[in-house]
Amino acid sequence: MPLQMVDLHAQVASIRAELDAAIAAVLDSTAFVRGPFVQRFEQELSACLGGVPSVSCANGTDALQLAYMAAGIGPDDEVIMPSFTFVATAEAAALLGARPVFVEIDPGTFNVDPGDVEAAITDRTRAIVPVHLFGQTADLDPLLELARRHDLVLIEDNAQAIGASYRGRPAGTLGRFGCLSFYPSKNLGAYGDAGAVLAPDAADADAVRRLANHGARQKYFHEEIGVNSRLDAFQAAILSVKLPHLPAWTVARQEAAARYDAGIAGRPALAATVTPPPRAPWGDHVFHQYVVRAPADARDRLADHLRAAGVPTMVYFPHPLHVMPAFPGMPEGSLPETERACREVLALPMHPHLGADDVDLILDVMEEFFR
Repeated sequence: MPLQMVDLHAQVASIRAELDAAIAAVLDSTAFVRGPFVQRFEQELSACLGGVPSVSCANGTDALQLAYMAAGIGPDDEVIMPSFTFVATAEAAALLGARPVFVEIDPGTFNVDPGDVEAAITDRTRAIVPVHLFGQTADLDPLLELARRHDLVLIEDNAQAIGASYRGRPAGTLGRFGCLSFYPSKNLGAYGDAGAVLAPDAADADAVRRLANHGARQKYFHEEIGVNSRLDAFQAAILSVKLPHLPAWTVARQEAAARYDAGIAGRPALAATVTPPPRAPWGDHVFHQYVVRAPADARDRLADHLRAAGVPTMVYFPHPLHVMPAFPGMPEGSLPETERACREVLALPMHPHLGADDVDLILDVMEEFFR
């Protein structure tokens, strides 16, 4: 099979019997919405992440919106976040009438710069939303201190870093809320849309559960305006099959990343032009993506060269949020490190089934381009 950015064919084949049994169990039960399969997955996910309560929902975007709603974020509130992220981080806040305030990244980690966060705080700021990008956590200690000092909510966008850690603690469990996506390409992916909110405080978890169920604790009695955001039983059963495999898959990703690192360092043409993903000193990188930097004037031509040789690539993200028409107000040039990253980053294939020969082939093609 041709090289894949994410090889779901290999993943399904490796656990097919478990998946078939899980899907058959849901069919036999006819418990398709909420029910025992969803409850079991929530309990298993919580146990995997240090016992922090988890509330499942329909997708990762809903997870963010539910966390914002449970935190009381609404019209005219300001929510500080990086511009170098997927649109959902900002979109979910804007849908509630809040204003996303975009700040700079640390070029050494691709994650939000705590100093720029502090400079952006005003009397209308309600929340800080660090995004644990590409599988590596943001530096949370200074952000948690800012949240405490200014009485702000810290919400971790952990869509890309399940299994990562920050100073020994699971990513997504240090803020007031942690938001997870189980989109199929994620390190722990469903075979459809799915998400979850982590909430260390039981009252917050209860609020998220109520909001995700039309604002109701009991049927036909609605305490507040909520939404309909439920994880279906098939996805819950699939995620329960996959969750025990996550540690081994994480190690396989890290081993593939180490092969990439060594291969780049061992090829002079690449070592002089391509920068491997940065590693922060405070925790494990779980490599949702393996994202290199290439010279801005060569990045797109390199991507074309790779694709012509049968090597898929992606750019996460080609345009920063602060210059998009959906979020007017900041001119180009406002966040130079973010904009530079958008011009230079290139994601190479990354998944647990990526072999050493695959990595060598990818790097050989890159080396050919730069030679």
